[in-house]
Amino acid sequence: MCGIHALISPAISPLSQPRDLDSVSPELRRVLVARGPDHFGQACRKSNGWTLRFTSTVLALRGDHITRQPLESDNGSVLCWNGEAWRVNGQRIQAEANDAEVVLKLLVNVGSSAPGDERLETLLNALRAIEGPFAFVYYDYPAETLIYGRDRLGRRSLVLRQDGDELELCSVAGSLGNGWQEVEADGIYVARLKTQGGLDISRCPWIVGDKTADFTYSAFHQVFGLGRFNKTQPFGNPQLTRFSTSVTMLKEQLLESIRLRILNIPVPPSTDGRTRLSVLFSGGLDCTVLARLCHEVLDPDQAIDLLNVAFENPRVVAQLKNGADGTLSDFYEACPDRITGRRSFAELQKVNIPYAETLAHRQQVISLIYPHNTEMDLSIAYALYFAARGQGFCTDSSAFNTVPKPYTSPARVLLSGLGADELFGGYSRHLSAFQQRGYVGLVDELLLDVGRLGKRNLGRDDRVMSHWGKEVRFPFLDERLVRWAIETPSWEKCDFANGEDVTGVEANKRILRLLALELGMEGVAREKKRAIQFGSRTAKMESGRVKGTTLIS
Repeated sequence: MCGIHALISPAISPLSQPRDLDSVSPELRRVLVARGPDHFGQACRKSNGWTLRFTSTVLALRGDHITRQPLESDNGSVLCWNGEAWRVNGQRIQAEANDAEVVLKLLVNVGSSAPGDERLETLLNALRAIEGPFAFVYYDYPAETLIYGRDRLGRRSLVLRQDGDELELCSVAGSLGNGWQEVEADGIYVARLKTQGGLDISRCPWIVGDKTADFTYSAFHQVFGLGRFNKTQPFGNPQLTRFSTSVTMLKEQLLESIRLRILNIPVPPSTDGRTRLSVLFSGGLDCTVLARLCHEVLDPDQAIDLLNVAFENPRVVAQLKNGADGTLSDFYEACPDRITGRRSFAELQKVNIPYAETLAHRQQVISLIYPHNTEMDLSIAYALYFAARGQGFCTDSSAFNTVPKPYTSPARVLLSGLGADELFGGYSRHLSAFQQRGYVGLVDELLLDVGRLGKRNLGRDDRVMSHWGKEVRFPFLDERLVRWAIETPSWEKCDFANGEDVTGVEANKRILRLLALELGMEGVAREKKRAIQFGSRTAKMESGRVKGTTLIS
């Protein structure tokens, strides 16, 4: 995980106000270092009447050393890399290697081997061959071309601001003024630096040969070039059971995704290394299945921190005070996610957030989620922001009646269950779509949800959680798992035609519920879906009449 910033501007005229090319503002440095506390570096290039300034900070989680960024090649090219490359051309990157160094070497080598007009397409194909969550800015110095973008699912943040011929890119920009927008995850962007001034910016889609403007609904329902969304109809009324092939396949896909993301995590600084991983843990279906499978993958001596966040919501507290006996119960323990968290797993790391502390961090959170700016964005971000911080009290199932001990999680890697609802039909609107148009309607709704994850959720969530020098990883959004999920018929994931059948679990995300049953977690398999802002009680803190779409004031 890293913080990246790039400023591309025409050569400065002697008559204009000079811009500091040797440093960034203190505020920009602060937010970038918060994301990457292990190294701060800069690089500058001047070419063809343009000045390009690059800044990177590093959170070292790959390889056997801290790789200093921006990375610079012998031919003058520069790479700012934020994220993870798990595989290149289908081959895993070795645990002792640093992925950013592998990517730079790949780009330099393929670029130098291609003749003139083919150079750009060769670079684009190399980027298309990378599997993993990433955002990047690459300056191909010999071709005087800037290439930037987010991975095809949009799992890492990159925002952009353009003012005339000046282009600015950054991991997070809420404190840097207005005019920013998220870089879409619909392709790779290329900016050619013209000799007479001006930027020629074009989008190159992830799918080779796809010229459609709407990448989500491209030919044959391709999704990000990963695969074709399966729209076939079932014969008869097939029923999902815990013995169905798709349930077994889901477990295999998840285990492989989890192994990539949790094995070989470096020991956090100033710790004994026993705890390197944490899980955003509401006690619900998605996160509990992840925690259970992590336990199968990790060595027995490695601990897993389960981060369970509960907020002091003034409206709820007032209701509890007005109880029959007039006393105030423990409003943190009354939070729905705290209740399911205790019920779902033996141990949990609990994070209690007083209302005053929420208000104290309000402007910081608003700044981080920008350009997102609704009350729903804010309520979701509160929960993720404080959970990622990992400061609270530690309790143990064998000692619930003892006084909880203050605890700060040393883990620098967080796992999130995001993506399970979109892939396997977890929202109420998925049932509604099925009731209106059958499995065809359901597939269209799933396609819409998967296609807008990068725009609606992932950039915002990355900015909020990375602020604490943590990296969030999404096992359900592994490219190979996503490809398998979208190519699997919908009735093999959530067979709404059968309602709550003999398995005793709901149809929404039934495949995942059946996997929970296979793992021996019957209570978890029957948990109802609950949005994070309601489970942690960050929604509607000031007024019960505020809508999620209301702009933040």
